[in-house]
Amino acid sequence: MGVLEGKTAVITGGASGIGAKTARRFVEEGGKVVIADISDEDGGKLAEEIGAAASYVHTDVCNEADVASVLAHAVSHFGSLDCLFNNAGSAGVDGMIEETDARKMATTLSLLLGAVVFGMKHAAPIMKRQKSGSIISTASVAGIDTGRGPHVYSACKAAVIHLTRSVAKELGESGVRVNCICPGGIVTPIFGRHLGLSEYEIQEKLPLVSEVLCNAQPIRRSGQPDDIANAAVWLASDASSFVNGEALVVDGGMTRGPGWSESQMLMDTFRDILGVQE
Repeated sequence: MGVLEGKTAVITGGASGIGAKTARRFVEEGGKVVIADISDEDGGKLAEEIGAAASYVHTDVCNEADVASVLAHAVSHFGSLDCLFNNAGSAGVDGMIEETDARKMATTLSLLLGAVVFGMKHAAPIMKRQKSGSIISTASVAGIDTGRGPHVYSACKAAVIHLTRSVAKELGESGVRVNCICPGGIVTPIFGRHLGLSEYEIQEKLPLVSEVLCNAQPIRRSGQPDDIANAAVWLASDASSFVNGEALVVDGGMTRGPGWSESQMLMDTFRDILGVQE
């Protein structure tokens, strides 16, 4: 029996990348999933591949009515809403601060922060009635440390972390847990989409992305969607029943600074410059 046996999850941005991998992992652990996305072809295909334990619903997470509807669908189709994984996102508006486009900024805020609020808002009454549930949101190491992503993206992810902590205090009293995951360098299509590549080009270049990310943290491999999916499974399961209001960092040590060998090389450089003998 899997650790999610009898549990139903809604995963936004569930048609690709981290969301798709998490959907598969949830079902492997005995759960049922509602895949919420705007990519109908990918989402429908994934649900079909998974089988009866999955359902796809076209969902624009920037539209509050869509968010409310997909959560209601989980209850009507599978009988409960035990987990909401607010995972939909993109890199959003980019560039130097003086170049920030107002329209693109509004879209970024809506997707990366507003959608998370909508998810929490409409999951809360369902889970409070059940007196149980786990709300998980995808934040980022960019919300903890600077220089890890575009300005507005980073600000939104920091807001998601703080929102998580705030809502966890409210909903925890009803038996509902609220946590977020802060991924580091994970090999997903988000990098290519941000650069304007076609889906074919993205898939073709993912190995190059993986190669670049191998040395971005002390653990010398790139982060994979499985790493985040496994964290989400744990937060959705009863194994984390006393964990609430946490930002779980899954980054191979990236936010702890350079690796030990790089630090030692830097110290050796200082010794050479200063003429200090070991």
